[in-house]
Amino acid sequence: MRRRPAARFGVVDPATGKVFDEAPDQGATELDAAVDRARLAWPGWRADPAARAAALRAAAGVVEAAGDELAQLLTREQGKPLAESAAEVARTAARLRYFADLAPRTRRISDGRPVHSEVRWRSLGPVAAIVPWNFPLQLAAAKFAPALAAGNTVVLKPSPCTPLATRRLGALLDRALPAGVLTVVTGREPLGARLAGHPGIRHVTFTGSVATGRAVAAAAADSLARVTLELGGNDAAVLLDDVDVDRIADRLFWAAFRNCGQVCVAVKRVYAPARRHAEVVEALAGRARAVAVGAGLDPGTQLGPVNNAAQLARVERLTRRALADGARAAAGGHRLDRPGYFFAPTVLTDVPPDSPVVTGEQFGPVLPVLPYRDLDEAVDAANNTGYGLGGSVWGTDLDRAEAVAERLDCGTAWINQHAEMSLAQPFAGVKDSGVGVAGGPWGLYGNLRPFVVHRPRDAGC
Repeated sequence: MRRRPAARFGVVDPATGKVFDEAPDQGATELDAAVDRARLAWPGWRADPAARAAALRAAAGVVEAAGDELAQLLTREQGKPLAESAAEVARTAARLRYFADLAPRTRRISDGRPVHSEVRWRSLGPVAAIVPWNFPLQLAAAKFAPALAAGNTVVLKPSPCTPLATRRLGALLDRALPAGVLTVVTGREPLGARLAGHPGIRHVTFTGSVATGRAVAAAAADSLARVTLELGGNDAAVLLDDVDVDRIADRLFWAAFRNCGQVCVAVKRVYAPARRHAEVVEALAGRARAVAVGAGLDPGTQLGPVNNAAQLARVERLTRRALADGARAAAGGHRLDRPGYFFAPTVLTDVPPDSPVVTGEQFGPVLPVLPYRDLDEAVDAANNTGYGLGGSVWGTDLDRAEAVAERLDCGTAWINQHAEMSLAQPFAGVKDSGVGVAGGPWGLYGNLRPFVVHRPRDAGC
């Protein structure tokens, strides 16, 4: 009897819009096997913290050694410039090394009772990590590195738009990690939903849209699995009236347009003082007109394509709606006439405050710049959204800028920069932007549960 060939699906190069490779389209049977391998590997992996740390350090070295290969593959399927892919691979290795050196601390409770009470920490079990297409490797490592360091095992599912570099990463890490500790599964829906609701999973960590995050939480609730959700953002940048536009314009531009604007914590709205508004618009629009847009593998490219056809259509739809409602494109405003998923870097002015490109998350190379006459009005507008991931304040008087930043209703606020992140800091959103904390020791403890041991001070107690 001939064996039926495994199902596969095509992977598109966003610089051409054409399929250039395939990945396995795995289903329920393969998923059950992956979760079972994670369950069987868990007791051995959690038992030896020193061996875990050594394996994670070795894994970091394996990733670094394969940096060029992974970066090339990542750019082919994601679209970002090759230098940005190389930086993402480096960050993946750095995260493995960082968490290899973290360990939970036992805490003794002194409360006057005739017993010793200690809070120790135990791993949760198999963890599901579900990752989007904008930073496939970096966000995967942000999930599996702390989970593995805590003694859990991981089943990792990348987006079907970007499965290849993650599959290759998983194959490389097999050289450093015991069998079953990290398994990559790929496929189209309903694979992600099945993984989120799988009864063998004890923690689901997801990055993606708010709507999908709600569905993930609902699926995980059936087995009472813990959830960590890093969801969308609509980050505002508030410019003060003393801002030095020439000095901050490059930083502000790239805070909005890096990775073609496909960053959850990118600047997605700018609020500028009315008397400085035209100056800000022209500074940003000039950079948008000058930036080199092209295929990520081309050495001169600064900005690549949008990752997929559906997202390109969304960006175009939001821009057309804004223009129809009276907005003006100071730069861009249209799809580029070339193969692939390219959209001209766009700076919008005269945008109605209730336009969906302002109130929602465009997740593309489109930036509305809105004027304000009163600073309280700007802060209220920045906070008047269901999102609460990040925000920033830009000005010369740092004390004043910090006082304004303190008023932003978000998880992280920056001054004169945006989306500058450290491996050691917590990252979390408020409102619809997420549940739980990633990053630093907080990310490690998010993958652990407390275990309390009470012991008498002496045998006669």
